[in-house]
Amino acid sequence: MRSHFMRELRDDAIDALIAEFVRSPSPLSVAIVEHCHGAIARVPPSATAFALRDSPFHFEIIAFWEDAARSQANVNWVRRFFAATAPFSSGQVYVNSLDRDESHRVREAYGPNYGRLTALKQRYDPDNVFRSTHNIPPKPIEH
Repeated sequence: MRSHFMRELRDDAIDALIAEFVRSPSPLSVAIVEHCHGAIARVPPSATAFALRDSPFHFEIIAFWEDAARSQANVNWVRRFFAATAPFSSGQVYVNSLDRDESHRVREAYGPNYGRLTALKQRYDPDNVFRSTHNIPPKPIEH
């Protein structure tokens, strides 16, 4: 699984989505474009942990397959698809759409609120007990 937000859904982005999707090695895989608008876009970015409200298109690539022998082909397809759509990314990702090997993108998921969230983590969970998901580590103590 890979995901990112897009500020607009241009024709060349749609062309890339179609070109890559048809290369899926599994008929079970999906590519989803969600238009996030309405109430979600009217909330100020600082009102909640989720600040990413200015890129209205959420794009996800999710590979599903049954034959374990086809695992690498499906993983490679997701990686190629994601790379092909990266030029259209706003540089933002929805935290619930991060795959298990994408912890390096947590800052991208919280955008301008990341610093505030690390400070809250330091205050309420300095021992980092709640770390089983895509973790925001506590703010380092400055000496």
